[in-house]
Formats: sequence, C-alpha cells, structure tokens
Amino acid sequence: MNSDLLINAFVTLFVTIDPPGLAAISLGLTVGMNTAQRRQVALRGVLIGVSVLIAFMMIGAALLNTLGITMEAFRVAGGLLLFYIAFEMVFEKRQERHEKSTERAITRDDIHNVAVFPLAIPLIAGPGSISASILLAAQFSAPIERITLIGILLSIAIILYLALALADKVDHLIGDTGRIVATRLLGILLAALSVQYIADGVRNLAAS
Repeated sequence: MNSDLLINAFVTLFVTIDPPGLAAISLGLTVGMNTAQRRQVALRGVLIGVSVLIAFMMIGAALLNTLGITMEAFRVAGGLLLFYIAFEMVFEKRQERHEKSTERAITRDDIHNVAVFPLAIPLIAGPGSISASILLAAQFSAPIERITLIGILLSIAIILYLALALADKVDHLIGDTGRIVATRLLGILLAALSVQYIADGVRNLAAS
C-alpha cells in the first residue's frame, strides 16, 4: 500500500477531527465536572463519534449510489466543504462557531448528554470529517485497505480521547498562542488537501 496514501489519510482525518481544537472546546462542555466525569464524557463522545464515521466509511459510497451521486461529484463537493473548513481554521472562525454551539448545548441539554451532542455530533462526526471519511473510503476500497483506514481512524480516536481526557493539562501546556499556531498550520494543510480533492474530481468528471 502506498505510504503517501496512508499519510494523506491520517493527515486528512486528523485535521478534520481536530483533536487539539476539540481539547480546548471540551473544557467549556464539561465545566463543573470533575476529572472522572470529564473522562466518561470523553470516552462516550469518542466512541459514538468514531462509530458514526466508520458507518459512513462502510456505507457512504452505497448511499451516494442510491441517491444517484457519483463519487467524482462528491469528491468536488467534499473538497469544497473541506476548503471552507480550512478557511475557518486559518482565520479562526471554526473555533468561534464551535464555542457558540457549546454554549447553546449547555443551556438546552442536560450536561450528561453533552457526549452525544455536541461532542460526538457534530464536533467529532461533523460535515467535514464525514465527507473526508467517504472520500478516503473510495481510495481504500479493498477489504484489507478499508481495515487499514479504520485502523488509522482508531489511532486518531486514541489521540483524541487522550486530548479530551487531559484537556485542562493540554490547554495549559500549549497556551493560546500554541493552539492558534497549530490550528492555522493544520488549516493550511487541509486547504492543500481539499484543493487536490477538487482537482482530482474535476479532472475525472471532465474525462468521463
């Protein structure tokens, strides 16, 4: 299997899920909770969010076929969506939007349900990560390749859980400046990847 493809898959999923950004947001979601409660929320949220992404990896292409949407068309649409997310990351719009979602959830929902909404959906399994999962699944079509892709996702899930469980320590360690720098660098990487998705989709649509 091409190592470049594996690296591309890891980077794409890591950036769209954004463990560093979610670590900071989780502090607002779990305000008033102790360490044990925060870890329970983190574990439940990661399990649910990752399960949703795996489901889209397995049936996303079939769902598109049922709706009469070609993979190339979805590649272009997904690439545009990922580019929008990258734009938000570079210009600090995504963090603001997620923080507003967090505030609304805390006022509306019981704090014990924040693992499902908004942590699992839409923060972990959101439009960007779902689109990325379907696009990558098309590149990892063979059974062993699909298992490898799920393994990559699970490795990111472990990183995400650790980031959420240790959110207060991570936030103190990297600080506001470190978080802003990391988010913008990841945004630039995602922008480049999204442009590649769009270019590939347009080229294949033109050739068909």
